[in-house]
Amino acid sequence: MKVDLIIPTYKPGEKFKKSLKRLAQQTRKPDRIILINTEAQYFDEEMIRPYDNVEVYHIKKENFDHGATRDYGASLAEDADILMFMTDDAIPKDKYLVENLIKAFNDPKVSAAYGRQMADPKKNYIEYYTRIFNYPEESRIKRREDLDTLGIKTFFCSNVCSAYRKTDYDAMGGFEHKTIFNEDMIMASKLIEDGKAVAYQADARVWHWHDYKAMQQLHRNFDLAVSQVDHGGLFLKVKSESEGVKMVISTIRHLITKGKIYLIPKYVIDSGFKLIGYKLGRNYKKLPRWMILKLTMNKTYWNFNENLIK
Repeated sequence: MKVDLIIPTYKPGEKFKKSLKRLAQQTRKPDRIILINTEAQYFDEEMIRPYDNVEVYHIKKENFDHGATRDYGASLAEDADILMFMTDDAIPKDKYLVENLIKAFNDPKVSAAYGRQMADPKKNYIEYYTRIFNYPEESRIKRREDLDTLGIKTFFCSNVCSAYRKTDYDAMGGFEHKTIFNEDMIMASKLIEDGKAVAYQADARVWHWHDYKAMQQLHRNFDLAVSQVDHGGLFLKVKSESEGVKMVISTIRHLITKGKIYLIPKYVIDSGFKLIGYKLGRNYKKLPRWMILKLTMNKTYWNFNENLIK
């Protein structure tokens, strides 16, 4: 199988340099690494000079879109059998990332696969544990019949580290354009609804985590909920909040068990802001324009979609 890796970049730094180095050491290297970079002035061409399979295409910031930008990258991978995606701040854990991710496609029913995201417990312990909750050590394959038991997690898929069978990706029309967020789960939901399967590959591992403040959590979850409302379909038929509650309870219990009670207040506050952001996003059509622009992480989306807000 020919594998092309697409990575959107914006002001790529040390994490990205480290990622490129580890991608060059893979047991199964990507045939091409296609970078879709936002704003040429922020890109150092010297970063990619050592690698003969890396190419870069520049776009303007006002043209960036979570779905359309990645779809542009996919359109450049004309001969690929597998479209792989990463973000510029995700770092392969070892040299087996690509090999372990694409082996999911040995099953002809699998149309998409995503890897395991890990956090450093010394740098962000809460994120370290919540990553384990969302990305467990056991791999699994998800299908439509899992909706009753998994709920929203049936659609869970992350372009931080993912791959798609190109024929199925194209059959679904590629990633949604003009998406505020969540283009990966929207694609997964389409595939699931079409009777296809999504694989979670626990042994395809990347280092990736954020250090979001409470308000950033609110903004992120607001946009997440907006994406679900705008896409509709099965997203509006399954509950998301219950999974969030399970994670909060599990995390608090874990922090108590590990003697890290001092982290609980921050975690509770952050979780509260997440819930507020999510609830506001689910009801964004009732909110005035000025409030939406205060709540979102992605103001450009609303400039593209003036008809969505008052």
